[in-house]
Parts: sequence; structure tokens; C-alpha cells
Amino acid sequence: MAAKAAAFLAGQQITMTQCGLCGTEIAGVNGRYSCGVCGWTNPWWEGTSTLPSAQDDVQT
Repeated sequence: MAAKAAAFLAGQQITMTQCGLCGTEIAGVNGRYSCGVCGWTNPWWEGTSTLPSAQDDVQT
């Protein structure tokens, strides 16, 4: 399980942009953002990588 988690984390990239609503500089993971100032979020399909499927979501 630890090797699977490490492989998943290796594929993650922290990205930066400006909030689409208030302009605050925000960070996200793989192009997916949520602003802590105004609550804006970008659509999930705007990310830079494919989201894991339900089968890949390991519940412990």
C-alpha cells in the first residue's frame, strides 16, 4: 500500500494561478484550484491530469 501511495504522490504537481473571481494568487494540485478567500473553484475538467477512477480510489 505504501508503494502505491508513493507512486500516486509522485504524479502530483503543485501549480499556481490567480483566482478567476477575486484575483488572489492561489495554489492547486495538477491545475485544480479552490480559492480560500472568495470560495471560487475551477471546473474539474480544467485540470492538467486525469482524475482517478472509482476503482482506483482505495478505501482503508
